Amino acid sequence: MPCPYGCRRLTDTRRKKNMDKIDWQKKGDGHRQRLRDRFLAQGLDGFTDAEVLELLIAMGTPRKDCKEPARLLLKQFNNLAKALDASQAELELVDGIGPKNAFALRFIQGVARRYLQQRLVAKEYLRSSREVGEYLVHSMRGLKREVLTAVFLDSSLAIIATQQVAEGTLASNTVHPRELIKLALEHHAASVVIAHNHPSGSLTPSAEDTRLTRHLFIALAFAGIQLLDHLIVGEGEQPFSFADHGLLEDIRRQSRALIAGD
Repeated sequence: MPCPYGCRRLTDTRRKKNMDKIDWQKKGDGHRQRLRDRFLAQGLDGFTDAEVLELLIAMGTPRKDCKEPARLLLKQFNNLAKALDASQAELELVDGIGPKNAFALRFIQGVARRYLQQRLVAKEYLRSSREVGEYLVHSMRGLKREVLTAVFLDSSLAIIATQQVAEGTLASNTVHPRELIKLALEHHAASVVIAHNHPSGSLTPSAEDTRLTRHLFIALAFAGIQLLDHLIVGEGEQPFSFADHGLLEDIRRQSRALIAGD
């Protein structure tokens, strides 16, 4: 029985929609390929945050137009760094971001963190303090809870390892020096740099931060280990340094008599 005219028209409409979808996918593929070619030629220079996010999202759904989800991510999180710091659940609340897209963003953030951590090993701290700061900011900024991290150094100030020491409310009566000393001895460290984050984003040290620094400075000194600095990670691109601001020298001077046993 011949197909009625209405049936043929419906078939033609579906065929046209399929052709439009194929054309749209080809245009999207061409756009993303041009972005990839730009990156290979120039790196990320000249890329907007939206274009970076678009390429990352496309790793999760390569056949999907990712411009609008990238724009919505920026609207929600304000910039690339905050989008990469977001949790899987927070990312999936954004329209157009599914589990695969969120995984791609979380995965690249994890890779960057490991890269920054591993490139520090065996480098001299005093010549690489900026790289240490970059790693700490990347790994700790945006965390919802306070975390204490230690950078262990040998006698020539070469970086041996970085390791998380404590998590939660960090205070002189909650952070136990014995755990930090134990890790330092396991790494055969001669000196240590400690760092913790302020979830509020503030870079200003609190009175409790100073008490904690003094507490750990004295405990480490009795074990023959030097505390070189205490860094605070907040919203800035570089941490606040107790040493650079003279606060560690004040603690060293105040603690000298106690350590010497006078």
